[in-house]
Amino acid sequence: MRRFNVASDEEIKEGKTTDIYFVRTMEVLRARGLDKTEVVAEVTAGSLPDGWRWGILCGIDEVIRLLEGRMVNVYALPEGSAFTPLDCRGIRVPVVIIEGPYGEFCELETPLLGFVCQASGVATSAARIRKIAPDKLLISFGIRRMHPAISPMIDRAAYLGGFDGVSSLSGAKKIGKDPMGTMPHSLIILFGNQVDAWKAFDEVIPEDVPRVALVDTYFDEKAEAVMAAEALGKRLWGVRLDTPPSRKGNFAEILREVRWELDCRGYRDVRIIVSGGLGEKEVKELSGAGADGFGIGSWLSNAPTVNFAMDIVEIGGKPVAKRGKFGGKKDVWRCESCLNYLVTSAGKSGVKCPRCGKSMGPAMVQIIREGKVVGGEEPVDAIRERVLAQLEKLELVTA
Repeated sequence: MRRFNVASDEEIKEGKTTDIYFVRTMEVLRARGLDKTEVVAEVTAGSLPDGWRWGILCGIDEVIRLLEGRMVNVYALPEGSAFTPLDCRGIRVPVVIIEGPYGEFCELETPLLGFVCQASGVATSAARIRKIAPDKLLISFGIRRMHPAISPMIDRAAYLGGFDGVSSLSGAKKIGKDPMGTMPHSLIILFGNQVDAWKAFDEVIPEDVPRVALVDTYFDEKAEAVMAAEALGKRLWGVRLDTPPSRKGNFAEILREVRWELDCRGYRDVRIIVSGGLGEKEVKELSGAGADGFGIGSWLSNAPTVNFAMDIVEIGGKPVAKRGKFGGKKDVWRCESCLNYLVTSAGKSGVKCPRCGKSMGPAMVQIIREGKVVGGEEPVDAIRERVLAQLEKLELVTA
């Protein structure tokens, strides 16, 4: 008996997590001998949440695992690609294209979309925070707000999107890193006072773990910060403020006071890490008030999903499309200079960027050929570097 409300790998792979109408569709198609009809389907998003101008594609690693073994050809933008929902002419930009018998992937549409919709939302939110705070330490703290079964996905997407580290054991294992974190209030409460708890942490925890003292449990933040610095001296790497909303007041001013009190006592190397209900607005404000790093929770884990949809655009080599979509197999081009996209009918060549005039290259790579994985699998650090390089060219604006 399964103890937790999660689907197994096998159930996802076999289409057991799909919507019922796909099952009924396959029953009808098989009954009429249409299940092997050759189609081209594409995954697109007509818009992005919250007025985002661009998104970061994530979840392709799981799309590969989902479609591996199915007799289809699959093309996708590389994982971590910055994409726009529409190209410069207003045509939807495909992020995944599938060619093959419709029956091979009909019942996998629901999990496929789920993989890229949620992960891309988390990765984009992470990238936006990184764009706001390019030189700050960023740690993903969001797993406690979501179902534990998806903690590896959340933390992988956050790291891929530009964060420096993650707090969960499962997420850290997924990206091949050591987990990052400090201490909870419960440690201090169980000791009965801050100093004993900080010193015990310092004495027990291995040397390679940075000593970051939580400084908002009982007293004023600047008072506890000074106490921590005096208690641990040069061994103190940083202090963390997780101040509750009822005590925040002008939080930027609190940070400035903490920084001042530490500096004037000679503790200029002690960093200030901030956590607790932080989003883009707070990170921007507190970055200028003295924060050296941030633990970001619900803003990441509860990130808005990107509403990708899958549509058949070609049957038997002939263009088809529902209303609102564009029929026919397409090529997707990208200008690596300005990250502009252009979508054309398949078979074009020598495409120039309408924005800057430079040559555009094919944006997609083939990830599956007749069921076999042929591309798209990259180390997460390589994907993260791709994201960071693109962020240098992207503007953080909303529509």
